[in-house]
Amino acid sequence: MKVSDILRVKGSTLYTVMPDEPLAHAVNIMAEKDIGSLVVMEHGDLVGMLTFREVILAIVANGGQVGGTQVRKAMDDHPVTCTLETDLDEIRRIMLERHARYMPVMDKRMLMGVISFYDVAKAVVDSQNFENKMLKAYIRDWPEEPTDSAP
Repeated sequence: MKVSDILRVKGSTLYTVMPDEPLAHAVNIMAEKDIGSLVVMEHGDLVGMLTFREVILAIVANGGQVGGTQVRKAMDDHPVTCTLETDLDEIRRIMLERHARYMPVMDKRMLMGVISFYDVAKAVVDSQNFENKMLKAYIRDWPEEPTDSAP
């Protein structure tokens, strides 16, 4: 299974923010849309990712306040990315190794979507459920052994 398969099922709705916007605005978007990440775009290019992890770190660093912090100060400015052709097993390895819960999907310099750890886990479970269903159908339809008449 490839990343393109996950995006095809998930869809490609993206929520973005610009790096010079107030962090408070980004937090409001995340809360309103019930999402855990925002893609940070500037001049049509991906320049970072803002997840609840970065938001919490920024709030702690600012004495428990969002204050006037800009997205640029809180965002991950070197997010790990993947392509549409990246294999699901590779995505799982990268996400676990880098502790990444969200990963932008790129086609050269064009942002195609974002996949989350949840999306990956769901794809794995769905694939296993399908495989189990096929195996059970195969076993249920197993041809009976011909009985030999013993002389």
